[in-house]
Amino acid sequence: MKAHTKESQATMTPKKSLEFLIEGNKRFQNNLKANRNLLEQVNDTSEGQFPFATILSCIDSRVSAELVFDQGLGDVFSVRIAGNFVNEDILGSMEFGCKLAGTKLVVVLGHTSCGAIKGACDHARMGNLTALINKIEPAVAAVKDPVDESKRNSKNLDFVDKVSAKNVELTLENIRERSRILSDMEKNGEVMIVGAMYDISTGEVEFYN
Repeated sequence: MKAHTKESQATMTPKKSLEFLIEGNKRFQNNLKANRNLLEQVNDTSEGQFPFATILSCIDSRVSAELVFDQGLGDVFSVRIAGNFVNEDILGSMEFGCKLAGTKLVVVLGHTSCGAIKGACDHARMGNLTALINKIEPAVAAVKDPVDESKRNSKNLDFVDKVSAKNVELTLENIRERSRILSDMEKNGEVMIVGAMYDISTGEVEFYN
């Protein structure tokens, strides 16, 4: 499989870009990697890059977007931060990826059993991590079930995963509310902005409607 070129990127639509990621994740689950020569792709992309998607994911070592979607060099912009939330710098990176570099899809990828989410559920406080946790805690408050405070912590993995899903939802809202560029591109059909959840037990990515 060749690296994307300006010509192949131009043929990508938001829907086709999403289909590429879905197909790639199916290959990953079945251990059927696409046939690609990475060193050849190094050479092919040495004078330019033409990715089709921008993916925001967690720093978790088990959730490499390039691996779980079976993509090669030059295929995706990968933005990573613990808890996969957005701030001004990340939004600027996404705007660059879509408006200037031509990606057609923005994915916010959460995952099950997320350590950052667990920290938010436990209201962890430690150095600079405190400020990061504060940005995720709105998702904890937004999940109303269970009511019992003794079950609203990292030991309750079902609660943790519900908070992870809500965090993806709130991040999508923040992208649309805080980035006029991306919001307008979505309204004009130039890009699609979607949420997804990666299951660390199965390798499956579930995209949200």
